[in-house]
Amino acid sequence: MADLLHRPARLVVRTAAGAAAGFLLVLPLAGCSSSNVDCSGRSCTATLSTDDAKASILGNDLAFAGVQDGKATLSVGDTEVSCAEGESVSAGPLSITCTSVTDDAVEVTAKVG
Repeated sequence: MADLLHRPARLVVRTAAGAAAGFLLVLPLAGCSSSNVDCSGRSCTATLSTDDAKASILGNDLAFAGVQDGKATLSVGDTEVSCAEGESVSAGPLSITCTSVTDDAVEVTAKVG
C-alpha cells in the first residue's frame, strides 16, 4: 500500500527531470540564430559590420551602429553602449567585450551576466 502512495511522486520527479534534461540540451542551440554568430556553451562571438549590422545572441538582439573615435557603438534592446578594442561593457543582460574594432566593423564576445 505504501508503494502505491509514492508511485505518483516518483512519476512527477522523473517527468520533471526529463523536462529539465531536454531544456539543457536545447539551450545551447538557442544561443545564436544569426549567420555572423558562433556560440560555444554560454559565450558567443559575433562579427558585426556596416553590411551585417545585427545579430541574435543568447536570445538578445544586438545591433552595430558604427565606429567613432575608435569606439564601436552597440545596442541591446533600449540600451546603447560604446567600447574600444579590449574594453568590456554591460548592455541589458549581456556582458560584451569588444575584441576587435575597425573603421567599419566590430568583433564582440558576449555572455549573459
